[in-house]
Amino acid sequence: MVRVVVCVSGGGTNLQAILDGVADGSIRQTQIVGVISNNPGVMALTRAEKAGVPGYAICPADYADREAFHQALLDKLAELSPDLIVLAGFLVRIPEEMIRRYERRILNIHPSLIPSYCGVGYYGLKVHEGCLARGSKITGATVHFVDAGMDSGPILLQKAVEVHPDDTPKILQRRVMEEAEWVLLPKAIDAFACGNIDWIDGKPWIREN
Repeated sequence: MVRVVVCVSGGGTNLQAILDGVADGSIRQTQIVGVISNNPGVMALTRAEKAGVPGYAICPADYADREAFHQALLDKLAELSPDLIVLAGFLVRIPEEMIRRYERRILNIHPSLIPSYCGVGYYGLKVHEGCLARGSKITGATVHFVDAGMDSGPILLQKAVEVHPDDTPKILQRRVMEEAEWVLLPKAIDAFACGNIDWIDGKPWIREN
């Protein structure tokens, strides 16, 4: 079984898609061994508890500085010993040591078709606000491996979602989650767990089985 830790900041809708996928067998050979949030009391931690998964709140405000927070995060990950880390709406910049230690073993979900509407300042509703302000007709979601940049790591999966003329940022956000994020992230985790990702010229490709 592949040991997976999911990092979240808020409601945990992507976490729920992962938990459901493990429960119904669409995500194979996977055990969620922990959920880490940078915010206490969020719905994501409640979702973890209901699923019988240990949840941990590691909050920057509880530490003297960012370095101490980063060390606490690294220590918890070392304790949980994950094979894969999934950033499912984790709105905290992770430490470089974490990226080095878990190279090619950290996945992130972003609610746009990277390279559009990504990078510094594009998170949550701001992504969809930017999409609508620009007048884009197509958006979507991207699952990528994490590197030292912001939303710059190798892309594993993408799925397009149509933008409607009467969309608001919240309506578009919900459609992107339902049609893309909740589809892509379970598929990506399943592919990793089953050993179905090949790296070709530094780029990951899913081998269909």
